[in-house]
Amino acid sequence: MPSTHLLIIGDRAALSWVVTEQRMAFPAGRARAARALEEGDEIFLYTTRGCFRNPTRDLGRVIGRATVASPVRLLEKPVVFGERAFTEGCRLRLSGLARFREGLVLRDLVPRLSVFPDPATWSVRMRRASLTLPSKDADLVRTELEPLLRPYDEVVDAYRWGPTPA
Repeated sequence: MPSTHLLIIGDRAALSWVVTEQRMAFPAGRARAARALEEGDEIFLYTTRGCFRNPTRDLGRVIGRATVASPVRLLEKPVVFGERAFTEGCRLRLSGLARFREGLVLRDLVPRLSVFPDPATWSVRMRRASLTLPSKDADLVRTELEPLLRPYDEVVDAYRWGPTPA
């Protein structure tokens, strides 16, 4: 049975690549967590407060929904963002995106999500590449996110910017 995961993205260049290439990459140190993703799993894309380099203005948001479209495997050529190399990855099939810099503000749902047993320290659990959601939490996120999603082709161009990774 497929699982549901939040993929946590903290860099705007990486976000642009993930959304436009419909791929996800993980650093070597996160290989074990990455391999928890299986083909067919549901993915919610989450952008951190610091993703757009202004954490005092921006909020952490769930901005898209996708399905894992291939197994996670070692990449022939690592993807590089800044000084970080991402050595494992998979393909995604994005089914919907929120308009750029819009989406579901996750902190508003934290008290209702069991994956965060202590709402006061919920952000600590977000310091990883992905977070598996219990099925009731996934249902809540899906229900709240759905009205904010637009067809991929309608909004993807707003997510394209900057140079592509090395």
